Amino acid sequence: MPHGDLSQTGLRAVIADASEPGPTVTRRTALLSALIAGLPFAFSRKRVEASPIDPKETIVVPPKDIKWTAWTGLPEHSGEMATLAGGLDQEGPYVVLMKWYPGYMSAPHLYATDRLCVVVSGTWWVNSGKDFDPEHCVPVPAGGFIRRVARTPHYDGVMKDATEPAVIAIFGTAPVDLKLVDSTKPGWRKL
Repeated sequence: MPHGDLSQTGLRAVIADASEPGPTVTRRTALLSALIAGLPFAFSRKRVEASPIDPKETIVVPPKDIKWTAWTGLPEHSGEMATLAGGLDQEGPYVVLMKWYPGYMSAPHLYATDRLCVVVSGTWWVNSGKDFDPEHCVPVPAGGFIRRVARTPHYDGVMKDATEPAVIAIFGTAPVDLKLVDSTKPGWRKL
């Protein structure tokens, strides 16, 4: 059937074509058939409503209400963290958001437990090993996943030429028991 206005005769032909199985069904026929099948529901007077959310069962925190705090011992505007569930020093599971600003990275360190990380925004630069070498870091863009294996040294942050911070969602089991590879140096590096 050629493209154009769907007359009553044309509409019947589309419906007839859709009822015939086989290779003659066109994409247009399939799409129109789905649309036509849904028409009775579109004109129904019956309204469907969802029950109200129970804040004791489903806890929602809008982005504007997430409480970010600067990391203790780091320069101003280098990194922040928001604890969403549990805590890094409390027994059990935790979820935190970590924000690294451009030009700052962590010093090589390790944890007692695995960490599962998802980059939420920006690009997070990561590497493993005891030697701090940001030139060999791997960029992980938003949507990327990183697993930090327990008791293995690593470091991460955001390169100084980045235009935005990186926000990372981190999931794990606490206490994390963070240990610096070289405890005589600060836990961060300015690039």
